Amino acid sequence: MCSWGAGHDGRLTAIGHDSLSGNLVGGRTEPTVTSTRTLYAGANRLTRMRLATLDLAEGNAMRAPGEAPGLMALEVAMDELAEKLKMDPIELRVVNDTQVDPENPNKPFSTRAFVRCLREGAERFGWDKRQSKPGAVRDGQWLIGMGMAGAIRGGKIAKAGARARLDRHGTVTIETDMTDIGTGSYTVVQQTAAEMMGVTPDRIVVKLGDSTFPETPGSGGQQGAPSVTAGVYAACMKLRETVAQRLGFNTADVDFADGEVRSGNRSAKLADAAKDGDLVVEDLMEFAKLADQFQQQTFGAHFVEVAVDAYTGEVRVRRMLAVCAAGRILNAKTARSQVIGGMVMGVGAALMEEMAIDKRFGFFVNHDLAGYEVPVHADIPHLDAFFIDEVDPTISPVKAKGVGELGLTGVAPAVANAIYNATGVRVREYPITLDKHLDALPALT
Repeated sequence: MCSWGAGHDGRLTAIGHDSLSGNLVGGRTEPTVTSTRTLYAGANRLTRMRLATLDLAEGNAMRAPGEAPGLMALEVAMDELAEKLKMDPIELRVVNDTQVDPENPNKPFSTRAFVRCLREGAERFGWDKRQSKPGAVRDGQWLIGMGMAGAIRGGKIAKAGARARLDRHGTVTIETDMTDIGTGSYTVVQQTAAEMMGVTPDRIVVKLGDSTFPETPGSGGQQGAPSVTAGVYAACMKLRETVAQRLGFNTADVDFADGEVRSGNRSAKLADAAKDGDLVVEDLMEFAKLADQFQQQTFGAHFVEVAVDAYTGEVRVRRMLAVCAAGRILNAKTARSQVIGGMVMGVGAALMEEMAIDKRFGFFVNHDLAGYEVPVHADIPHLDAFFIDEVDPTISPVKAKGVGELGLTGVAPAVANAIYNATGVRVREYPITLDKHLDALPALT
């Protein structure tokens, strides 16, 4: 449950977020208030998490734990506040932007392009065409509405290492225990090594997922890609030094490009450094107290247009846009795939996904995909994802953050806010199925 206090200018004077999670005895709570603590300014703040002990299966992390369910309440409450103040929802968020941690003003955000995400998204989505009065737009039997929500997700980075091997053919092999669960780890590791060693990607061999390789934090918490690429950067820097020394170059004044090592008027083939045997180096990158110096977050804005059948209450998502700020984007294609995958998950959370429990026996009734509804292709329109051009110079030499979970965090409240704009019916319980607003839909004309 979220509550607010604000002046007539929209500036927040009080923020409250009370969260109750169910889990086994000793289980952890869902950290749903995390985003409330960092997304908006406001001097007076109360956030609280409590645990309800349940005799059910263990509750554990799903994608974007904390932020995703927390924003489902927070960003709907912001939409309600904007309506009370007769403010545009984007402008309300803009006036409450902050460049420092609201709970620790001496701790700045490493980067925070939240307002840029809001402005860019509004322009790209055509937000100026939105009618603020709910239920004002119709297309035949359909009630049309637009909604938006802010998004935030921790931009963590952690100690990571890598091993780099150069052979006499000029091929560089990178070994690290990082995992690839379909998120593109192989691709970004290959790209990073190719850029560092001045060779084409086909000259890079990437080996992942072996516990004998140098350690990384793995996939999770949106920290995999920035961490592992920083470790690869460190290993490649060490390999560059070794190569330069082997070839007799001054290591402080050397370029690696087109498969060659160059300094002044002199050049040599990269492969020549390993003609007498493979060069193997290993290094890691640590981040000491970086998280104590900076509030590390990624930001975004989600925009949704829905159509609600005036007769049946059926909801159809017509179009969606995500605008994200996550440091240097390592690979635009894989990053976009991560974001649109999160957007699909957000639609499921908003409209379909609900676990039915037989309370007599603690039995999950819809325990398979025959009964547990998730979005299919027919439920999802064309999705757009756009990335703000930014780098984070504080976080690592690669200047990148993770992006995958950011694509999910603000989607469900954006859908909910769009449904309200279409119908004038505020549903405060997810999923927003037609039975929850059918009786309150505008009268048919």
